[in-house]
Amino acid sequence: MTVHIYNTLSRSKQPLVPLEPGHVRMYVCGMTVYDYCHLGHARMMAVFDVVQRWLKARGLRVTYVRNITDVDDKIIRRAVESGVSVRELTDRFIQAMHEDIDALGIERPDLEPRATEHIQPMQQMIARLLERGLAYQDSAGDVDYAVRRFAGYGRLSGKSLDELHAGERVEVDAAKRDPLDFVLWKHAKPEEPAEVRWASPWGEGRPGWHIECSAMSCELLGEQFDIHGGGADLQFPHHENEIAQTEGVTGKPWVSAWMHNGFVRVDEEKMSKSLGNFLTIREVLKHVDPETLRFFIIRAHYRSPLNYSDEALRDAHSALERLYIALREHAGVRAQVDWQHPLAQRFGAAMDDDFNTAEALAVLFELAGALNRGGDETLAALLKGLGATLGLLQQDPAVFLQGAVDASDKAWIEQQVELRTQAKQARDFQRADAIRAALLERGVQLEDKPGGVTLWRHV
Repeated sequence: MTVHIYNTLSRSKQPLVPLEPGHVRMYVCGMTVYDYCHLGHARMMAVFDVVQRWLKARGLRVTYVRNITDVDDKIIRRAVESGVSVRELTDRFIQAMHEDIDALGIERPDLEPRATEHIQPMQQMIARLLERGLAYQDSAGDVDYAVRRFAGYGRLSGKSLDELHAGERVEVDAAKRDPLDFVLWKHAKPEEPAEVRWASPWGEGRPGWHIECSAMSCELLGEQFDIHGGGADLQFPHHENEIAQTEGVTGKPWVSAWMHNGFVRVDEEKMSKSLGNFLTIREVLKHVDPETLRFFIIRAHYRSPLNYSDEALRDAHSALERLYIALREHAGVRAQVDWQHPLAQRFGAAMDDDFNTAEALAVLFELAGALNRGGDETLAALLKGLGATLGLLQQDPAVFLQGAVDASDKAWIEQQVELRTQAKQARDFQRADAIRAALLERGVQLEDKPGGVTLWRHV
C-alpha cells in the first residue's frame, strides 16, 4: 500500500510520492539549545522518529535531517547570565538533549546540522533575496524580508496578510517598513559577545531564526524535498516564513508535504512555566520508565492534542505491561514480520493512513490477546516485529515487568515477600493478602508461579 500523509498546506491527505523514487528526504525543525528538552520536544522528536521508522519499514530509503539552533537571543542571554561562552552552553544542552532522546529510544537523525556551522549558505540566500527585491536593509542595520512582496504569503496558515496583521502578534520595530516583515540578518549589538558575530556584506551580525532552516534544508536535501515537519506552534510564523524565503529564492514549490504534530497539555492546561506545569523529559523520567513515556506519546494520533496527567501515564504503563505480559513466555523469540498475516496487514493499513499509531496499537493488543489464549511463537515474533516499527517491545519482558527497584526499597520488599511466604505456609491467607496489598500500594506487583514469586514495579 501507499503511505498517505495529511499535508497541512493542502489541508488534505495525499499519497507520498518521493521526488526521487524510493528515497524520502525529510527535514524537521529541532531544538533551540538553551535549556533541557520538555514534553513538547519529546512529542515532536518521538513522532518523527516513528515516521522515519515506518517509511523504512515500507522499504523506502530515508534521509532525515533535524537541525539544532545554537545561536539565538535566548541562548546569548542565558550564556551571559550563566557566565559561560555560548558554545559551552549549547554543547551542554546538546549533550543533555541526546541523553534524553536516547533514553526514549529515539533514533538520531542522519544529519543534525548546527546553525553556526552553516552561516555561509544563509548569507548566500539572503544576498539572493536582496537581489530579487524581496529583502532590504533597514535603518537599524538589520536585513528584513519584505513580506508583502511575496505573493503566496499566508498559504500555510490559511490567512491573508491583512488577517495576519490584525490577528497575530507581530514585532513592533520602527526600523521596518511593515510590522509583518521579519529579520534575515541581525546587526550586531555592542554588548553581544564576539563569538556570535560574523562578517557579512551588511556588517557584523548573525542570522535570524527563520533563514537558518531554509538554508540548512536546501544545502543538505536540495531545493525541493518530500517532507518538512515540526510542532504545530511552528506553522506560523516560522514555517510560513521559511516558505517565503526559500520559494522567493528558487521560484519553485519547495516541500511536497508539511506535517505538524499537535500540542501537549498538562492536566488539560497549556504547558507553560508561568502556570508551574512545565515538565522536562528528565523530570518525568524520575517517575516513569522511558518506554512508558514513549508509549504514552505515540498511543495518540500525532495530529491530536496530547494531555499529560499522572493518571494517563499510569494507564499507559498498565497498557504497555499487558503487551509485555503476553510476551513473557516468549522472551527469546526473534522479532519478525510476515506482512501477509491479516493482523500485520491491518497494522500496515493503519500506519499507511497518516501514521495512525492509535489504530496500529489496537492491533498489537489483539495480538497480545491471541498470545494469552495460547498463541504460538509466530504470533510472538509478529508482536515484537510490529512493536519494533514503533520503537516498542524490544526489552526482555522480565526486565520490564520487574522494573527498577531502588536500593532503599529492596530490603523492605524482600522482607515483605518472605513474610508473605511464611504467612501462606501457615495458611494465614488474610495476612498474605494484606502484605500483597501493602506491596501493591508501593507500586510492586506480585505474581505466584510454580518456581517461586515474580515481582515487577508499577508506576
